[in-house]
Amino acid sequence: MEFIQQNWYWAALAAVSGGMLIFTSVKGGAKGISPQEATQLINREDALVLDVRDSGEFAAGHILNARHIPLADLEKRLADLEKFKDKPIIVNCQTGMRSETACATLAKAGFGRVLNLSGGIAAWQEAGMPVSRKKK
Repeated sequence: MEFIQQNWYWAALAAVSGGMLIFTSVKGGAKGISPQEATQLINREDALVLDVRDSGEFAAGHILNARHIPLADLEKRLADLEKFKDKPIIVNCQTGMRSETACATLAKAGFGRVLNLSGGIAAWQEAGMPVSRKKK
């Protein structure tokens, strides 16, 4: 007890850090998956890849056959994804932060199998996975 009284700032820092860790793991709208797990889902279950980056980022390189709907337009274009409600949907952005928001939006709209590509397209490329620069 004396240690905590003398080092209260370290105890406070540990409590805040632990609280943030719990908050970020609970608030997430989707399970995070690795590029390897995403590849398996794409190949085995014909998962939809949804890229929520801006148009310029998408044009610079995206996952093969990814559907592009910028995060800002997602709520307005949910009807475009209606036929994929029962399929796994892998959502990606550049680093995995915007896609987390998109996952929460999709989950709220009733999409059952929404997955966030952990680390985004950056992790995908780092894992040596292919990207396309073709426009659809």
